[in-house]
Amino acid sequence: MTGRLEGKVALVTGAGSGLGAAIARRFADEGARVIVSDVNLAAASEVARHFGGGAVALRIDVADPADWAATLPVIEDAFGALHILVNNAGICLTGSVEEISIEDWKRTHAIDLDGVFYGMRSCLPLMRQSGGGAILNISSISGIVAAGNLAAYNSAKAAVRHLTKSVALHCAKMGGKITCNSLHPTFIDTPLLDGLTAGQAREDVLAKLARQIPLGRVGVPGDVANAALYFCSDEASFVTGAELVIDGGLSAM
Repeated sequence: MTGRLEGKVALVTGAGSGLGAAIARRFADEGARVIVSDVNLAAASEVARHFGGGAVALRIDVADPADWAATLPVIEDAFGALHILVNNAGICLTGSVEEISIEDWKRTHAIDLDGVFYGMRSCLPLMRQSGGGAILNISSISGIVAAGNLAAYNSAKAAVRHLTKSVALHCAKMGGKITCNSLHPTFIDTPLLDGLTAGQAREDVLAKLARQIPLGRVGVPGDVANAALYFCSDEASFVTGAELVIDGGLSAM
């Protein structure tokens, strides 16, 4: 199938690199007009440049409610509608409950959790006005399976998982035209893994991570982008409050 998002307007946060860039590219390939957003406008602009006239780059600091308030009028003026929101922007700061600094705890939750809340709260009125659509929150396998050295990340991503379900029920109560789901990837070969290398060769780290996964490899961005496409297409119009684990069998052990 082609054109699965034809006529849709999609906003993807954290789309200047990694998963966000892959999702934005997949959506554009399927006919969506894409708002490529990132706190790094230069990176977002470089990604959007490859999509032609159907894309625009916007700087959004997802942790800043004022940025969201300023963004929605720009989207409405440029596109007249919004049908898809992918809350992808995130960071991963390591540390146990005793090791992680209070500043890093707050920063992780500000971006990984508050940013998702602000995005949904800000975009829902325009999505409703546009006739409905899909919200997709990129959580993590770390929102389901904990690790002792990921206190803040585990906390934020687990909260995103449950917040997604709350918003799904709210949207259903409001008329059922907006779905809300979450994805839970394991290790994916993106810049987010750079924080786990700790001076080691990246190839060695990827090999070590792959040994933890039953399918024997680290994921690639396309593994997540393909799932995002399904959840944000009309094919998933009866799927809401759901979660999809993309972990090569890790959580099945």
